[in-house]
Amino acid sequence: MRIKKLISRTLTTLLILLFIVMAASVVISKAGGGEPNFFGYQIKTVLSGSMEPSIQTGSIVALQPGGDMGRFKVGDIITYRESADKLVTHRIIEVLKNRETGHVSYRTKGDNNDTPDLEPVPASNVTAEYTGFTIPYAGYAMNFANSRAGSVALLVIPGLLLIIYAGASSWKALSKIDKKEADSTSVEAP
Repeated sequence: MRIKKLISRTLTTLLILLFIVMAASVVISKAGGGEPNFFGYQIKTVLSGSMEPSIQTGSIVALQPGGDMGRFKVGDIITYRESADKLVTHRIIEVLKNRETGHVSYRTKGDNNDTPDLEPVPASNVTAEYTGFTIPYAGYAMNFANSRAGSVALLVIPGLLLIIYAGASSWKALSKIDKKEADSTSVEAP
């Protein structure tokens, strides 16, 4: 009987925590403009295979933003803004420094690409450095979670599970109370 109570309480606690975490992650993601962050690291989904096998398509990666964007060297993996709405994560194959102005730019290439990227990347376009942390294929789930349907599902499903579990627990508790009352009011014949 104690094991059942322990399992019941543990399950209740886990469902409540799941609901709180899911609700908080959706709210934080939406409040931050849909830009997930974890302890100062940007979390991004890899949408192409240009960095395979180092980084698989559909993976999520942790990126470290900020700092001196002219600090990188050959072999580092950086994320840069290619256009207003497109970020690219590629490896630096050459560091170019303008002797007159001191401006730094990088020649980059995806590990899986045959040729380097067409244009050098100015240090001012670099947004973050790849930390080496990746979770393969988790990006597909993260993209779903950031969608409208995913946001609703991540809030509604744990909430419904919590309500169903609370209802079942309440029903069971009320049934026990009714049974005890019925047992205590019944009179045995002599």
